[in-house]
Parts: sequence; C-alpha cells; structure tokens
Amino acid sequence: MNRRDILSGLAALPLLAPTMRLGASPPPRTTIGDQPGADLAVLREAMAIHPGLHRYLSPAAVERNLADFARDYTRAETLDQRYLALSRFLTALRCGHSYPNFFNQSAAVASALFDRPTRLPFHFVWLGRDMVVLADHSGTGALPRGTRVLAVNGLPSGALLDRLMPYTRADGHNDAKRRSLLGVGGAEDIEYFDVFQGLLLPPVGGVHRLTIVPPGGTARRIEVPAIDSAARRAAMTRVPEGADKARWTYRVRPDGVAVLEMPGWAMYNSKWDWRTWLADRLDDANRTRGLVIDLRLNEGGEDCGDPILARLIDHDLSGWGFAGRLRFREVSAALRPHVTTWDKSFYSMGVGGADLGGGWIARPDDGAAMLIQPDSRRLKVPVAALIGPANSSATFGFASAARLSGKIRLFGEPTGGNRRGINGGAFLFTTLPGSGIEFDLPLVGYFPSQPQPDTGLVPDVTVPMTARAIAAGTDPALDAAAAWALASG
Repeated sequence: MNRRDILSGLAALPLLAPTMRLGASPPPRTTIGDQPGADLAVLREAMAIHPGLHRYLSPAAVERNLADFARDYTRAETLDQRYLALSRFLTALRCGHSYPNFFNQSAAVASALFDRPTRLPFHFVWLGRDMVVLADHSGTGALPRGTRVLAVNGLPSGALLDRLMPYTRADGHNDAKRRSLLGVGGAEDIEYFDVFQGLLLPPVGGVHRLTIVPPGGTARRIEVPAIDSAARRAAMTRVPEGADKARWTYRVRPDGVAVLEMPGWAMYNSKWDWRTWLADRLDDANRTRGLVIDLRLNEGGEDCGDPILARLIDHDLSGWGFAGRLRFREVSAALRPHVTTWDKSFYSMGVGGADLGGGWIARPDDGAAMLIQPDSRRLKVPVAALIGPANSSATFGFASAARLSGKIRLFGEPTGGNRRGINGGAFLFTTLPGSGIEFDLPLVGYFPSQPQPDTGLVPDVTVPMTARAIAAGTDPALDAAAAWALASG
C-alpha cells in the first residue's frame, strides 16, 4: 500500500523556507491568483475520477459540498482561506488519503502556510476529548508527563478538538484516527495539529495561555512560549526518512520478551537496508520468550510487515481482502496538465480493465491481490502486535492480514482505516493553477466482497492508554502483550 510519504522522497517539492525565530511575525501571505474558476474546474475534473467520492456521500451531498466549497473558495481573500476551504471539502469525502498534502506544496506555499511561530511547546495525545502531555519542551518545567490541558488560550480543549476535526482526514467515520492525527508526538516534520491550529487559532503575542492540571495537582493557569517549526523539528522522536541508519528499534525486556518498535514504514527514499536489519532481528527473536511488534505510531508506507508474516504462515496468505476499482481509463486532457506522479502508467491505468458497470472499471493489475508466501526461516515464539488509530494504510492491511493468519495476537486500540475499504494504491498530485495549492488524489478504490461496518479493526485484546499510565511512564498494552507471550510460550 502507498501513502502520502511516497512523495516525500519521489516527487515532493522543497518542504519549508528558512525557519523563523521565536517571536517573529508570520511571513507575508502569498498572492492567491485570480483564477478561482480554473481551480474549481480542475477540482471537478479530479473528483470525477476519485474512487471514494460516493463511498460515504450521495451524489446530491457531493454537489452540495462542491457548491459550498465554490462559494467559500471564490470569496477567499487569502491563501490561508483557500487552503482551509479545500481541506474542509476534501475532509468531507471521508477519505484518509485525500488532503492538501503538507509535504507536497511548493516552497512558497509551504512557507506561507506552515512556517509560523504558533506551535504549542509540548508533545501530547488526545484521550477522548482530553489533551494529555507526553513531553514538555516549553523550558518552564510546568508540564510533566500526564498533565491534562483543560484549555488553550481560553478555549476548552474539547472545543479546540471540535474546531480542528472538520479539517482532519480519515476513512469513513473513524474519528479515533482524526484524534490520533491531531496529537503531536514528534513523528513528523510537519504535524497536523500545528498546521490547522496555526491557521485557525494562532496565539496572541507569541504566548500560549493554558489551564492545566498536573498529575496529582489542581487546576492552574500558566503561560508558555509559542514555538516555530525549527523548534518542533528539533524535538522530533523519529529518525528522518532519508537517513542511512536504523529507523526502528529492537530490545529484549528483562522478562525475556523482545520488543520491535516500527513507528513508520515509508521506506521509498530510505538508504537504510531495512530488510537485512529486520531479518537479523527476527532471527534473534527465536532466542527470546516472545516477540511484540509495536505499530501504534505507524500510519503505513511499504508492506514491511510481510516478512514477519512470511515466517509465521504455513501456506500462501492473501492478506488484503479488498478488490481494486477505478473510475477512469485515461486521465482527461483537461486534468492532465495539472497533475504529476511517479509512474506514468497511472495516467492510463484503466486501459484494459473490465467494465464493472455503474462507471466502475476493474484494475487490470490489481496489486492488492499479491500473496504473502511462507519463509523457510520460521518464527517459533509467540508473536503479538500493538495496534491503534494511527494504523490506516499498510499497517491497517497488516493488522487485517495478521487477524486472517491467526498467527499474531493483536493488543491495543481499534485501528484507523476502515473495514468498508480505503482509497490509495496510486496517486495523482494535483495542483490548482490559481492558488498553487496541491492535493493528493488517490486513484484506486479498495472494496470488500461483503458489506462491512464503518469502523477500523478491533484488537483481540483492547487495552486503552490512560493519563495515569502516561504520568507513571507505564505501557499497559505492551505489558499485557508481554504477559500473554510469556503465558503462551
């Protein structure tokens, strides 16, 4: 499966202009062009081939959303307003792979929209509607792990979440995925929350005013400095994608259970030999009492979980139970000048596909049907995986395959993605000619053979994270998985 990270390595434009210093004024907003009509025409051409356009919306609902978008986009006076209008429209499609990709904007657009000293100076996670601190980078020492942030700049945290959700992508009505994206954990160069909080609710005077409750304490008010993109990147917890070093970690707990942490599978431009590294660790895992694979921060990328499954299964496994469909044979002449991609065959990928009726075409080379074949090198210890709402592309597929195999027990929380299917597999990176804003257009719709609920995949053992566990530095899901492995070995 593919996700937006493909372009981070293969077709992305420069990420950001030089970063700003703390307390500087936001950069001047770029011009937005005088072609709203041309932008609207390109968007309509793109939507005509979007495979998920009507998965959750009726044709009438799509037309209403297009009309609302056209009104807001035409009235917009700034690039910010047009970016927000496009984000809101694409979010309404309920497609987790359709959005104005932060990483694929031009240098000018990215600098104007994202390079602002508006960010909260801490990492946090949403537990329901509660904002809970993971790490304090404010320099104040006032935000220990497990602190609950009740309000940001006078707005209750739950209301802040409500303001940002309509701009946050996910498949179907999987709001847990949206909350996951709106957390800030140091895994991305540009965090989803930072973009839309900065555009919609920037702080005044370079300072965030918070109402907090530290662990074991009482509510109080504090002020912390707003930080810029450079400070946010300096606090990143994930190894950059292009780095020539390991991006995953492997360790053996004192109880003898091995833990393989895989926070990302986007290896498209990586110089790291992840296959050899992984093979060596799987060999070592056979000398332990069990293996726990931690995927909770992992949206997807390449199918890096297949080598693990291959060491567990006894026969070929079709781990992706969805059929690929298209809504076009060739990209139209009207759309073609405004799109790019990494594989020119995508422009005519529907040619030769069977007509399925209703405007649908079978994908001629449905890569979703690729089989995982057994590996003679076996994993002989109990294997568990930790899953959660971030898992929405290749990791959603891995969790599905793990469940089908019966060889991996799943712990944690329900995944992102959707059992009704997702869109992806191939993309056109579409640029609106007037504003210059890019958005990702998935080309393949994946659909189940039988009707499925509008949900992610539920783990075998549900173990939610809590503010108390965060404050104590414990990991209930990992401990539960390790206990199962020890009892099963």
